[in-house]
Amino acid sequence: MTLGHRIAQGDETALTECYATLGPLVRHHVARLVPGHAVDDVVQIVFLELWRARRRFDPSRGLTPWVLAIARRRAIDQLRSEARHHRRAVPLEEAGRTPDPAPAVDVACDVRDALAILPVAQRQAIVLAHFGQLTQREIADRLNVPLGTVKARTTRGMRRMRELL
Repeated sequence: MTLGHRIAQGDETALTECYATLGPLVRHHVARLVPGHAVDDVVQIVFLELWRARRRFDPSRGLTPWVLAIARRRAIDQLRSEARHHRRAVPLEEAGRTPDPAPAVDVACDVRDALAILPVAQRQAIVLAHFGQLTQREIADRLNVPLGTVKARTTRGMRRMRELL
C-alpha cells in the first residue's frame, strides 16, 4: 500500500513517514516563497492541513503534487497575512480602480482542468516543475528517470496544455 493510500486511511505512522520524506521538499518550496522567519510555521501548517484534509485526498492523483499545492496555498496565505500588516493608505480615487479577480480565477480553473486531462507522467513533471519549483535534473532524480524523459514529458505536457487552453 502506498504512502498516499495509508494517509488517506488515517494511518498516523504514514504522516510521520510523509513528513520525513516530503518535509525537505516542502521546506525548500516554501523557503522560495516566504521570508525565512515564516518557513517553519508554514511547513507545520502544511502537514497539519494534509492530515486534516486526508479524507479528501485521492491517492490515484499523487501525494507529492497534492502536498506541494497545499504548501503553495499556505505560503500565499502567509504572504497575504504579512502584507495586511504593512498596508499603506491609498488615495480615494485609486481605491475604486481594483482589478476584477474573476478572470484570474477562471484561468486557474481552466489550468487545473487541463492538468487533470494530461497523462499522469506529464502532469507529474509539470506539477513538480511549477509547484515544486524543481529543475528538470531535480525532477529526473526524484522520479528516478533519465533527464531526457523528463524533458520529453514536460514538452509534450506543455504542448497538450497549450492545445487544451
